[in-house]
Amino acid sequence: MTLMFYMTPGSCSTGIHILLEELELPFEVTVLNLPAGDHRRPDYLALNPKGSIPALRLDDGRVLTEFQAIAYWLACRHPRARLLPSDPLQTALAIELMDHVVGTVHGQGYTRIFTTDSYLPPGLDSAQRMHWQQAIAERGREIVSLGFEIIDGRLPDEGYAAGSDFSIADAALFYVEFWADKIGLALPARCAAHYQRVRARPVVQRVLREEGYR
Repeated sequence: MTLMFYMTPGSCSTGIHILLEELELPFEVTVLNLPAGDHRRPDYLALNPKGSIPALRLDDGRVLTEFQAIAYWLACRHPRARLLPSDPLQTALAIELMDHVVGTVHGQGYTRIFTTDSYLPPGLDSAQRMHWQQAIAERGREIVSLGFEIIDGRLPDEGYAAGSDFSIADAALFYVEFWADKIGLALPARCAAHYQRVRARPVVQRVLREEGYR
């Protein structure tokens, strides 16, 4: 049984897509249309009761969910690819950055921008609803901007997030930088340079083309 990758183009799963392609692994893809509710279909919930993406079904039929878990498994499974630093401290720092990206920049910031209505309290009239939507989205942009400022302060001027080698931290950071580009959110200098550096990688360019982006 080959790997089965459950993803949505242009989502957080893009980072895992990049890692799979960087490793040159054979895998099949199931595309989930989130607006259409594919992630809530009974067959997908039987596979991943969280109804989240990405998900990766392994060769033995077991399923991994959550970006960090999938990325870490790929890095540990294929150590020669050096997707994590060899030094334990640098590995911990790479995981710390990845977790901050996924848990805070994405999980607390972008969710308020992209899924604003999920944060609305019940019982609002139309005027109140509009006010809350604007406030929630603005708070999301504040969280994202602060997150990038924190990350920018620890990125090197050259190379990648965890050193000279591309790592799982770069795959995570890239997808939120990509979102910033798409919504017109300015990145601080080191993050902007990192975004262009990762986007220039041939594998990343191919993944973006495959997902419908140029």
